[in-house]
Formats: sequence, C-alpha cells, structure tokens
Amino acid sequence: MIERLIGKIIQKKSTEVIIDCNGVGFLAFITVNSSDALPNEGEEATIFTILIFRDNSFELFGFSDIFEREVFKLLISISGIGPKSAMSILSSMSVSELQEKILSGDSLSLQQLPGIGKKTAERIILELKDRINKVSLHPQYESKKEQNLIIREAISALVTLGYSSALAEKIIKKALSGFPDNNYSAEHLIRTALKLASS
Repeated sequence: MIERLIGKIIQKKSTEVIIDCNGVGFLAFITVNSSDALPNEGEEATIFTILIFRDNSFELFGFSDIFEREVFKLLISISGIGPKSAMSILSSMSVSELQEKILSGDSLSLQQLPGIGKKTAERIILELKDRINKVSLHPQYESKKEQNLIIREAISALVTLGYSSALAEKIIKKALSGFPDNNYSAEHLIRTALKLASS
C-alpha cells in the first residue's frame, strides 16, 4: 500500500498530478479541491494516497489532506459508488460541505452531485450519517482551506486588472512573505501585491 507521496510536482491538472519522488514519477488521480490546494508545478508537496486495483490495473488516488482521503474511503464503501464517482463527488463540494449535507439528511442537495440519484443519495445518508462525523476536521485544516480561498481570490483580482495568471501567482506568492503569521485578507494581499508590482 502506498500511504503517501512526498516530492516535487512535475505536472498538475484539475483531476490528476504527477509527482517526482526520488526520480520516480507517480501519477495520481486527484479531486478539483485537492488540485486547488496543492502547490504549483516545480514545488514540493505531500499527497496522501490510496492504491486501488480495478479493471485489471492499479490506480493511485491522491488527496491534499488526510481528511478528504478518509471520506473517499467511506464513499467507496457504499454499494454503487466507485472510485471515480467518489472523486467526482469530492470535486463538487468540500469535505465539510459533504459532512453537513449528510448529517442534516439533505438528500436533495446530494442528488445534485454527479451520478447520484435519489436511491444512492438516501443510501449515502443512511450508511454514513453515524460514520462521517468521526472524520473530524482539525482547525488547522479549515484555516488552510480559508487561506487558499483568499489566495485564489487575490490572484483572480490581479488577473482581472490585466496581469497574466503566471505573473499574478508570482506577485501574490511574493506578497505572502510579508505575512509570516498568515494573518491577511484578500484586500491586504492585493494591496501588497500591487505595491510590489509597481516598485
């Protein structure tokens, strides 16, 4: 079993990543949320993984945090939900959002997820309502998720102002060094980035 990978990201897409670990490149399928949370290509990253044998081949599924992986395991334990369906579900909403829908018995919201009908939605609630709450989200995880949203908002604002995506990411990354305690808002980041860009 491959529990996790630590190495340099050499290619990252919305649903898959290739990570170089001591000269060996591993391809892992990831969720859109994990793709957003992982560093850029060329940077070091840790990916929590699970190796699954299907269709006469091995497939590696990766996650930016251990909580998402644990919920993935819960989802594929339900009859009718395979690995690819579970990845689609976790790409459509965050772990905390999915927990909320299941715990509140919100079958209608679950039916809006890709490939999930009424019976499957009801099965998810029935089988996971008492289990999913055990996958507790550490406060540090929620903080990291919030920071990623702020960073994406700041980058998007710079792109709107005419900067290229690559340059916007570069400037925002430089601006982040001015907030060692991670205490910043999107507005703070944007203002700092614009000052750096004009200096």
